[in-house]
Amino acid sequence: MISPGAGKASSSPLMGNDSEPTIFEYSHRGRKSWSFADTDIPDIELDSIIPPQYQRQEPLELVEMSERDIVAHFTRLSQRNYAVDVGAYPLGSCTMKYNPKIFDYIATLAGVSAVHPATPASSIQGWLELMVNFETSLCEITGMAAATLQPAAGAAGEMTGLLLMRAWHNHMGQNRKKVLIPDSAHGTNPASVRLGGYEVVTVPSNSKGLVDLEVLKDLLDEDVAGIMLTNPNTLGLYEEEIAQIAKAVHEVGGLLYYDGANLNAILGVIRPGDMGFDIVHVNVHKTFATPHGGGGPGAGPVAVSEKLIPFLPGPRPVRLENDSVLKFGWQQMPSTSIGRLHSWHGNAVVIARAYGYLLANGAEGLRKVANTAVLNANWLRHRLRGIYEIPFDRPNMHEFIASIGKEKRKAGLHAMDVAKMLLEQGFHAPTINFPLIVEEALMIEPTETESPQTLEQLAQAFEQVAKQMQDSGTEIAHQAPRNTPVRRLDEARAARKLIQTWDANQTLQN
Repeated sequence: MISPGAGKASSSPLMGNDSEPTIFEYSHRGRKSWSFADTDIPDIELDSIIPPQYQRQEPLELVEMSERDIVAHFTRLSQRNYAVDVGAYPLGSCTMKYNPKIFDYIATLAGVSAVHPATPASSIQGWLELMVNFETSLCEITGMAAATLQPAAGAAGEMTGLLLMRAWHNHMGQNRKKVLIPDSAHGTNPASVRLGGYEVVTVPSNSKGLVDLEVLKDLLDEDVAGIMLTNPNTLGLYEEEIAQIAKAVHEVGGLLYYDGANLNAILGVIRPGDMGFDIVHVNVHKTFATPHGGGGPGAGPVAVSEKLIPFLPGPRPVRLENDSVLKFGWQQMPSTSIGRLHSWHGNAVVIARAYGYLLANGAEGLRKVANTAVLNANWLRHRLRGIYEIPFDRPNMHEFIASIGKEKRKAGLHAMDVAKMLLEQGFHAPTINFPLIVEEALMIEPTETESPQTLEQLAQAFEQVAKQMQDSGTEIAHQAPRNTPVRRLDEARAARKLIQTWDANQTLQN
């Protein structure tokens, strides 16, 4: 039997040891999980649908397993993964916080999940009311006038915002070519700008870790379509001159786009619209505790100021004012709309989860979310002071940046080593080497869902890692992690000789 783990053969593939085989290695020809009854539907002649030259000549090699083995295999794999349901996940910027299970339950209700999206408006008044109320809540939280729920995730929200920015300027008869981005911006921002057809112009940070206002003013001209930034920024610091930034950008006719990745820090306290932003995207997985990652559906609603409403994608769910029968319906896209961005109505079941989160917390609860997130992050920064270097050691928001320090860097130690050693301590690692403006950065976000006891355990884990580095240097650090199902990988080799598909005749040694 071929073993995918550490080059060692598995003594018993069903016992869940360190070398769990791939699902293909469990496959046995003729074994089944389900058998379906024959139907009276006649077979379709394949040649009438697909020309012979495009048909597969060999049968597709699909896994053939019993239900028992399938369940056991995926259950073992799930037990190897670290997740928000297992413990603290201080991944800076990504806000990996616990998702209350009540909202998953809401998503399984038949009235939520078993409704076909083509159902007439007269039969889905509850769904339409949910979406309209969610949009209203988003506008209250962000200080915007209207929103679209179609974007499927944060990156899709960014693209939507840039399309709205372009539509606005085109409507004004302007063909602007540049978008400003701080040097501490999220990595998706410059990618989205390029995809949107704009040129990226980087704005440097000043000594305080904030946008350098004077340099920004020098970069502004009538070719600038707008600026993309988040507040607080990716260093976890509040942009103190945001009002001046907004004024300067607006004076040259530009728009302000708010990356909602850090909205978790200001819920119910201050709104992007009050700061002067024109476009806001919201990552509901980061902010409103819907599932995050794993390749599943997400949602990245985009809210806009009054002047950008005519450009929103559609159709949009709306409250009907002049209909004596229906309370809710669809507003069709105006001619100025950027068009549809998602099939049907976006990932609506994710929106239902997020709306449940808003209802459960209410205004005071959301404010408590932000205050607790900020409190937890500041407590942990104070706790790690003197153990790690803190490049911007002053009151932060929901996250902060640490670094391993110059002496450790000289000794050949890196942020990656801290990340791997934290795995040995039973915690997920923080984001490392980002933002790029801090050398060997550790971007730490404890979130509001972690208790003081868990924060202390996390601090002790960071402390233990620093001590091991001090005592043993690179000897232990470069071997970590040593107690996880997958050991330290050869990252350079993985990048140069990536095995993208499983081959029964190919082992990891090849």
